[in-house]
Amino acid sequence: MSVWCRGVRGATTARENSREAILDATRDLLQQMIATNGLHADDVASALFTTTTDLNAEFPAIAARQLGWTNVALMCGHEMNVPGSLPMCIRVLLHWNTTRTASEIVHIYTNGAEVLRPELAQPSRPVPPSSESL
Repeated sequence: MSVWCRGVRGATTARENSREAILDATRDLLQQMIATNGLHADDVASALFTTTTDLNAEFPAIAARQLGWTNVALMCGHEMNVPGSLPMCIRVLLHWNTTRTASEIVHIYTNGAEVLRPELAQPSRPVPPSSESL
């Protein structure tokens, strides 16, 4: 059985630029990504979090630490300030060691961020169970 490092993408928005709002939105997004894909922290190699420049009250990676991701390499950054881009946006790219194929990965866009990738924000595709989620 081959294991690949796959990218799992997700995005959401925060209700305001506050520590609580950033962590709540990020935690909700991560929990959806975990539940939908059957992720385990031990299989996540790293996670890159970005926020739009209007979110600077907290590092979204703290939400991952609060979920117990103590041995996962985490990084936060700001996105380019592109005119007309979605405001108050938090994105995450997880690098996941998995036996799943790329077509079996479910990317999560929620809370207004569906406009970023409408083709991926459709109702969740069924994901077959694997030995990783057992």
